[in-house]
Amino acid sequence: MELRGRNVVLRSVEPGDARALAAILAEPSVARWWGTFGLARVEKDLTGGGDPDEEGFAILVDEVVIGYIQAVEESEPDFRHAGIDLFLATAAQGRGIGPEAIRTLAAHLIDDRGHHRLTIDPAVDNNAAIAAYAKVGFRPVGVMREYQRMPDGHWVDALLMDLLAEELVR
Repeated sequence: MELRGRNVVLRSVEPGDARALAAILAEPSVARWWGTFGLARVEKDLTGGGDPDEEGFAILVDEVVIGYIQAVEESEPDFRHAGIDLFLATAAQGRGIGPEAIRTLAAHLIDDRGHHRLTIDPAVDNNAAIAAYAKVGFRPVGVMREYQRMPDGHWVDALLMDLLAEELVR
């Protein structure tokens, strides 16, 4: 599958993307939030078709893999919604690529997959990510305490943010 934004292409992740994604995940500005991912873990979790409720996309700019974005769908009819998560190479951060990738995937989840609500859950001190999500229309819902274990073993809080279909900034 391929989704096109103004300047980004989201392409279904392929096994051949594993090395590029592992290199991005090893960058300190990415590893800080995502933890330790060696090549074997990337191959298993991101390019190996792991969880059937997750759909992963390589983020490409000018045909170069510069990140990863995924959607996780809850299909239970009474709780139906989707979540989004992503990471970008350090060189791609702060250039508007993140919001564009989020907007592109969000539009697909709303328009093509029929979701009415999307969620995202960055660490509370990940200000750059929170700002990127807000540009697309995500709003803070509340803090989830001790939500994510970091590479050094300590737990951090996360900010639950959501977006209703009509709030998407296109």
